[in-house]
Amino acid sequence: MTKQWLAPALLLGLGTTFSFGVHAQDAVSYEDKEELHDIVKAVEADNIEKDIRKLVSFGTRHTLSETESDTRGIGAARRWIYSEFEKISQACGGCLEVMYVSDVVSGEDRVPDPVEVKSVIAIQKGTTDPNRYVMMSGDIDSRVSDVMDYTSDAPGANDNASGVAGTLEAARVLSQYEFDGSIVYAALAGEEQGLFGGKILAKKAKDENWHLTAVLNNDMIGNIEGINGVINNSTARIFAEGTRMNESDREATMRRYYGGEVDSPSRNLARYIDWVADRYVPNLDTMVIYRLDRFGRGGHHRPFNDLGYPGIRIMETNENYNRQHQDLRTENGIKYGDTIDGVNFEYAAKLTALNAASLASMAWAPRPPANVEIEGAVKPDTTLSWSAQSEDEENIAGYKVYWRLTDAPQWQFSRYVGNVNEYTLENIVIDNYIFGVASVSKDGFESPVVFPGPAGQFSIE
Repeated sequence: MTKQWLAPALLLGLGTTFSFGVHAQDAVSYEDKEELHDIVKAVEADNIEKDIRKLVSFGTRHTLSETESDTRGIGAARRWIYSEFEKISQACGGCLEVMYVSDVVSGEDRVPDPVEVKSVIAIQKGTTDPNRYVMMSGDIDSRVSDVMDYTSDAPGANDNASGVAGTLEAARVLSQYEFDGSIVYAALAGEEQGLFGGKILAKKAKDENWHLTAVLNNDMIGNIEGINGVINNSTARIFAEGTRMNESDREATMRRYYGGEVDSPSRNLARYIDWVADRYVPNLDTMVIYRLDRFGRGGHHRPFNDLGYPGIRIMETNENYNRQHQDLRTENGIKYGDTIDGVNFEYAAKLTALNAASLASMAWAPRPPANVEIEGAVKPDTTLSWSAQSEDEENIAGYKVYWRLTDAPQWQFSRYVGNVNEYTLENIVIDNYIFGVASVSKDGFESPVVFPGPAGQFSIE
């Protein structure tokens, strides 16, 4: 296991007070992390291609497909994924706990008869705060035009062998390091039939009281040729929902006043990943979209959002609908179907590297602060307060306060304030900005920002 400790250079630039004339990116930058550059460089497109080709070779991975064959169907696919996670674990001295997570589903529109929905996950336990988790996921299953057709060939090369292959490659790379928090690598089943794998795993997380601070759902990360005619390998989308509306009157009022219309734990997670892309992944710009998902579509981050966990969807920018949910055929000179020739492996590697660097940064960072509150009405100053997370006490150096103009998409200004639980920003008027607080590790890694009030917390209920 390797990790380059940079404690002597702790927080160079973190303690700087920034003026309003400083460029936004400069204002929130902290010490560059060589470990994250190394992680990005370690992701290999050849491994991702090999894994996608293997998953495609199973013919179909439909949730209702064959489970007994060793060469075809969902059963063969999940057993192969399990064996790959075990190989990765063996290479790191048993650092992964590999398991199936399953339940029987029936009586649903797309699952009329009982079927076992079985996902494969691997957990890399943290060294100092093992009950804090970050997760990367992809979907095992595939489909053709008829969602109930479980016998026809459904290669699912991009949707979503690319996401599973990316998750396997992230596990290969990150298993060579040790982290303070735990990382979950998940190949989820039953997505096309109703997000069942995500629902089952989210319930497990809740039942076992995981402190799950980030879910990175990767669903279609390999296509660069859009049906709109655009060919682009340098952008990606991050979908992030806003604050849920099932609140008390007090919570709703706080949300309206303190930024809940444009902030949520999921959106601050998306901002964090966007920040990592800008600094560590060459030639990649991410577009943060303030929606749960595309219109009329869904993904496996939603079941986690439903239980209060911060979760986002990472995917290509330009989709090709001729390659999604299609029978394999050629009509009027147009080739339909989700086949291997529609995947750009270098692009899938780039998005995988973004996931890996983001997971590493969050797993090395402390827990995000709890109980963030704010006050400053009818005052020239703004005061933020928060609670420390005692479970990760030995990893915390201090905290960093962030603020931005209310129409700014990304944090613009910041101040490292030390290991305190309250800080006043003098002559910063509460009415004019949105505020938040992040935890900072002794190595300078930061948690995602938490904004004030109940809507800004990790409200797992």
